[in-house]
Amino acid sequence: MRGTHRASSPRGGNATEAAGTYAPHAPRALKPARLSVSDVFRVGAVGLRARRARVVLSALGIAIGIATMVAVVGLSESSRTDLMARLDRLGTNLLTAEAGKDAQGREVRLPRNAVAMVERIGPVQHATATGDVDARIRRSDLVPEERTAGVTTQAVRTDLLAALGGEVAEGAWLDPAGERLPVTVLGAVAADRLGVTRTGETIMMNDTRVVVIGILRPIELVPGLDRVAMVGFPAAESHFGFDGHPTTVFERSTDASVEDVRAVLARTISPGNESVVKVSRPSDALAAKAATDKGLTALMLGLGAVALLVGGVGVANTMVISVLERRQEIGLRRSLGATRTAIRLQFLTESLLLSVLGGATGAVLGAAATFGFARVQGWTAVVPLWSLAGGLAATLAIGVIAGLYPAIRASRLHPTVALNAT
Repeated sequence: MRGTHRASSPRGGNATEAAGTYAPHAPRALKPARLSVSDVFRVGAVGLRARRARVVLSALGIAIGIATMVAVVGLSESSRTDLMARLDRLGTNLLTAEAGKDAQGREVRLPRNAVAMVERIGPVQHATATGDVDARIRRSDLVPEERTAGVTTQAVRTDLLAALGGEVAEGAWLDPAGERLPVTVLGAVAADRLGVTRTGETIMMNDTRVVVIGILRPIELVPGLDRVAMVGFPAAESHFGFDGHPTTVFERSTDASVEDVRAVLARTISPGNESVVKVSRPSDALAAKAATDKGLTALMLGLGAVALLVGGVGVANTMVISVLERRQEIGLRRSLGATRTAIRLQFLTESLLLSVLGGATGAVLGAAATFGFARVQGWTAVVPLWSLAGGLAATLAIGVIAGLYPAIRASRLHPTVALNAT
């Protein structure tokens, strides 16, 4: 029948089909949806908001570790800054030369003109001296002679205070008239031990009643003088049998020439027998204190790192428990099309947010502790930026390490197994 005949294509198919009229569209491959960065953080924060008490306790370990590290570094830097400022103020150009002992172990006396000899060294700007005086000190004549309160007597020159950068807390310093009279100036510790609170009071030196005309502030470069009752050289010779030989010579020179002066100071004071003279720089003790602080800082940073590690273990434990408790949620998300990568990102982000929460809290607490303690001590508070950056980096590292295993474990849960979990 002519009406029922249809033209065939050369390949045996319908001509219209060959033209493409009835050919179906080619199927397109399905691609999983990708979460944006904001979606990742939003999903990661859901688990934290749902378990706030556990989040606080877990973040506390991280906070303690970061706070410890930031505070330790901040307090160490604040202390060191204050120490360096004190060194700049006091100067590092002070040298002391003390009488030692000879080969037979006998005490050696420095020459009476030791100060004049030191002043002849070219770079020396100032030289002065003190000498030990054999005088027992008591608060009054009613106190037994054997009770000396741990205070010694030294003869001093009137220029000593200026050379050492000391200050008078109350009263006055020795002047050319006072250095010949039975009067004394007490160091800060000596005044406290003797119970002297104001000038005009008297103390006993041997059997001589001596008037206190001044009390000094602590002398940072030579703290030994804080425990001393000081009298003038002439008064020590006339009233207490002092022989006039200095025990310690102090000198100041230019900063650039300190080492050169140090090399010749002993032989200048004691030509041919310089081994009996001990030369030192008082500021070295403060510098050694700064070095000691560095060692202590390293120790405390180690303790902070241990606390941070414990906090990281707490975060990992929290994330593992979270995965076990939320298996049905994971199964539901997987059945709705969430990929393993999306599940991993969710739990890894949750771990990071938890660590960052603890780290930020710890950084704030550490900085606050530094500023508070520095203010009490009268220091300039210093919180290095590298300590905050280091704390942040440690926090992120802890978050990644603590969350990696729980995230991988969560992504490997099969949807059917997770949905059937009870």
